[in-house]
Amino acid sequence: MGDPIQLKDEGNKHFQAGEIENAIECYTKAIKGCKDKKVLAVIYRNRSACYLKKENYANAASDASKAIDVDAADIKALYRRCQALEKLGKLDMAFKDVQRCATIEPKNQTFLETLRRLGAEIQAKLKTTFSTDSRVQNMFDILLDDEMEKDKREKAANNLIVLSREDAGAERIFQNNGVPLLLTMIETGKQEMVLAAVRTLSGMCTGHKARAMAIIQMVGVDKMCSIMAVDNEEIVLATCNLFQCINDSLTGEDKKDYGKEEALVLDASKDLKTILLALVEMVGSKKVSGHGRDQALNLLSKNVPRIVKKSKDNSKALFTIDHGLKKILKVCGQVSELPDQLPMTENTQLIASVLLTRLYDELSCDPERDNFREICNEYVNSKIDPNDMDRTIHAINVISGLLQGPFDVGNALVGRQGIMEMMVALCASEREVDQMVAVEALIHSASKMSRASFIITNGVSLLKDLYKKTKNEKIKIRSLVGLCKLGSAGGDDYSLRQFAEGSTEKLAKQCRKWLCNPKIDTKTRKWAIEGLAYLTNDADVKDDFVEDEIALKAMFELSKSTDKTIIYSVACTLVNCTNCYDKKDILPELVQLAKFSKQHVPEQHPKDKKDFIDQRVKRLLKAGITSALAVMVKADNSILTDQTKEMLARVFLALTDDPKDRGAIVAQGGGKALIPLALEGTEAGKTKASHAIARIAAISNPEIAFPGERVYEVVRPLVGLLHTDKDGMQNYEALRSLTNLAGFSEKLRVKILKEKAISDIENYMFEDHDQIRQAATECMCNLISCKEVQERFVSDGNDRLKLLVLLCGEEDENLQIAAAGALAMLTTAQKKACNKITLVTTQWLEILQRLCIHTNPNVQHRALVIIYNMLDSDNSELAKKLIECELLEILSVIGKAENNPKRQQAIDAARTCLVKAMDLGLIKPFATPS
Repeated sequence: MGDPIQLKDEGNKHFQAGEIENAIECYTKAIKGCKDKKVLAVIYRNRSACYLKKENYANAASDASKAIDVDAADIKALYRRCQALEKLGKLDMAFKDVQRCATIEPKNQTFLETLRRLGAEIQAKLKTTFSTDSRVQNMFDILLDDEMEKDKREKAANNLIVLSREDAGAERIFQNNGVPLLLTMIETGKQEMVLAAVRTLSGMCTGHKARAMAIIQMVGVDKMCSIMAVDNEEIVLATCNLFQCINDSLTGEDKKDYGKEEALVLDASKDLKTILLALVEMVGSKKVSGHGRDQALNLLSKNVPRIVKKSKDNSKALFTIDHGLKKILKVCGQVSELPDQLPMTENTQLIASVLLTRLYDELSCDPERDNFREICNEYVNSKIDPNDMDRTIHAINVISGLLQGPFDVGNALVGRQGIMEMMVALCASEREVDQMVAVEALIHSASKMSRASFIITNGVSLLKDLYKKTKNEKIKIRSLVGLCKLGSAGGDDYSLRQFAEGSTEKLAKQCRKWLCNPKIDTKTRKWAIEGLAYLTNDADVKDDFVEDEIALKAMFELSKSTDKTIIYSVACTLVNCTNCYDKKDILPELVQLAKFSKQHVPEQHPKDKKDFIDQRVKRLLKAGITSALAVMVKADNSILTDQTKEMLARVFLALTDDPKDRGAIVAQGGGKALIPLALEGTEAGKTKASHAIARIAAISNPEIAFPGERVYEVVRPLVGLLHTDKDGMQNYEALRSLTNLAGFSEKLRVKILKEKAISDIENYMFEDHDQIRQAATECMCNLISCKEVQERFVSDGNDRLKLLVLLCGEEDENLQIAAAGALAMLTTAQKKACNKITLVTTQWLEILQRLCIHTNPNVQHRALVIIYNMLDSDNSELAKKLIECELLEILSVIGKAENNPKRQQAIDAARTCLVKAMDLGLIKPFATPS
């Protein structure tokens, strides 16, 4: 191998002679034999020049980079790499290289000209690249290119979705042939493509009525339904969201200001009717997947009932009942163990029952309800056939669904002659599927004492036989649940036990055994929780259950599973274990009167007293109840009915009773989980959840308990607890929590004012109850830094300032601290308040003097700040009056005291007051004789 230097020189001669191939050959040989890094860098730089001549720009850039690695200031290598990168289209990288060249040689015209040219080219490219039209087309090109890398396609899909959520971007996609291109993406059948297309369509339909109507015509309702019918949960949910966005835009439920579009008269009623009819058809179609059916039912549940109950128009509900009630009943009657059934998920039948309830609740008069009942009656009658057991058990299953939905309708059907007997007879059938359906129906129908009594008389022995003899675990557990429900028919009344002593404990033990067996499927284990939901009315069962930590954890894990029908049973069980249901206080006199007249008197179980309840709550917290509740709250809205939400809120309130437990509840997500419960549901449920939030917010750091923007969402529920229809404890807890929030940030104080809480807080400052009055005053103390609140106190024609001064004169130290603190801040911010204090009551000076000699340094310090503010108020007469009274002596005594860390703030404040008095010429410094 030749000498690298000689080979380099030989290569240079070939280059000068235009013999580029020979030059490259020499440089390549030189590189192989060269050990000197500096010489090697020169050879690479020279070969880079050769590659530029040959228009081999990738190799030119690579060789220049190797030279730059040795010497970062190699100006020739930098410029050659710049030239190569420019030709490769990497303008930004080329710009950086020539920028470094111009920095090293700032007067080089070649570099400066290249820098200007590349800068202009980059700006032009950016303008083209970032124009919306170009971005849209570029995204579609990437998405529809099968050879494109996966991560680039995912990025393009996400960009398209984001762009569609902006009105300008959505319009650009629409105008640039976007809908046909999105349909092309859907036709590929690839999950990521379909999802991106559907989500983009959702963005385009949101908040734009005209565009939503155009998209319905271009895509077609049938096409959207066919997408929602697939067996893919993600795609189904995305399509459900698309339908919801369209509905909100067409009905105006998105509450968006449409501007010029508002002037267009767009009649969407035909499109809405088409969508409603299509969803109803999906409910009973065999071509629709279980997930698709669930979302069709969910959309009907959400959009058919009236938004405002005062509205008299329930035509959508009547239309759905006329065209779809039988289809919904068909879903309720499906028996998965039989052949040729509709595809369904674990949640489908419960969602159908919820929809039936909502439809029935929409009916406004007896003829409408009679029609509903008649359709149900006809449907059940048409299915009962003594010669076809499959049809008969379908009818019985429909009744089960109605008993879980509009109970009145189901109860009326059960009460018909022969239905209960048929259920009992089916229990004795040889077919296991008959037994299973019949037992479930018996369980649901035994909700009334009269029904329970009938079954206890006619069916208990049958259920016991089934339980003992059957080898089918599914039937065995359902039989057990039937016995559980019958055994708990007396509720928590200790004197109304249906079974012999100890029987309910044995049943509960078996339920716990099944619950803890992971080999049994989720749907079957759900029935074990159902059994416990009934049995935990018995305090002995509650105590045993909460002591079984393995069973508790098994229940909490099941509550987090995909089968959300479990939630109601879990909620019932937890309500029973924590005794957080409403209990009426019975007066002893009434008990005596009832006994005298030989009436039944409910008895409380010894283990239902507070000490036992508190112990159960501690065990539930230890087992992880909070995280389980947080997961349950996130369940689908159709599963999480208002009644279920109320029960979860009750449980949360019971858990937050002890302040020591609240930190752990916050740490496991309890604070966040309570917000939706406080905003939606029954009035009782919202109040319970708001009360639990108040307990947490009173003693927690709001940023940790309610992270992010959620902290502003809790203000409204807390203000709601201030209403006079709420009890004193709720008022007190709300005031404490608002005090904590008001002391946290100015934005929170403004939010409290916007929710119009200030008048209620002022009213509670007049309250006779000491603790409520103190809490209201403390809250006002934290709010008074707001200018709007200050203006209320200094304005004429009210007694607000007088009240604050008089509260300073109360005996309660905490009340004095709060009132004096508010007065100190008010007089600091508003000089007008200093003068007004002297006019509101003749006792003002006496009250201030008493505060200044208070033994509590916090009270004393606040009083001295008020005195200083009055001296500094530009009212010479007021300042003179203060100094001429006993106050000067008090200030002198405090000011001359030795420094004391515990009272230093008060001592310093007194000294500041004396200095101010000297500045005003009201007193002179003490001078010693010379």
